[in-house]
Amino acid sequence: MKHGKKYVDSAKLVDRSKLYESTDALDLVIKTAKAKFDETVEVHVRLGVDSRHADQQVRGAVVLPNGTGKKVRVAVFAKGADADAATAAGAEIVGAEDLVAKIQGEGFLDFDVAIAAPNMMGLVGRLGKILGPRGLMPSPKAGTVTPDVAKAVNDAKAGKIEYRLDKTNIIHCPIGKASFGVDKLYENYATLLDAIIKAKPAAAKGQYIRSCTVASTMGVGVKINPNKVLKTAE
Repeated sequence: MKHGKKYVDSAKLVDRSKLYESTDALDLVIKTAKAKFDETVEVHVRLGVDSRHADQQVRGAVVLPNGTGKKVRVAVFAKGADADAATAAGAEIVGAEDLVAKIQGEGFLDFDVAIAAPNMMGLVGRLGKILGPRGLMPSPKAGTVTPDVAKAVNDAKAGKIEYRLDKTNIIHCPIGKASFGVDKLYENYATLLDAIIKAKPAAAKGQYIRSCTVASTMGVGVKINPNKVLKTAE
């Protein structure tokens, strides 16, 4: 794959063979984010678990203290008082059978987070094949199936992100924008990593965090020492 001049110049700043301290890595990511837009910074964490086994799944959600820097469009499946509460909390899309029909019939997916009141899941379950592959299916573990839809909307707007293993046992999550600076990015990073560490399955054996890399949208991956993922643990 041929990279552009900015990427090549940025790559010269990063020692690919080195494992950096977390704050040093984030500083490098900011310095190498040279696109004309405010690049998103992502963390990629490879875990020493096997996602094929139910007792080694790692999944949850956490509210980043400084948000993600992205405007989040929220869809809520609810009726009556729940629907009113979701609208009051700022949800852009609120509906029930009508919203399910729109997604099924028109392929409507103009939202970033989907939340559902528990009594709607019989209806929302029909959308599993559409929402599931896109990471949009409401889930109790992620706090997106809840009787308190207003709180879920507020959390989503405040920067709540879901983390989950992919098929290669890696978690990919945004932790903010390059413009946030090192301190805010580190606070978000530490909050996410702390949640992942606390979610360690009892069945996991050996080294839990195998590798950790941070990168901006168009930038170079910077490896963090997996034994020192958090400053507090250093």
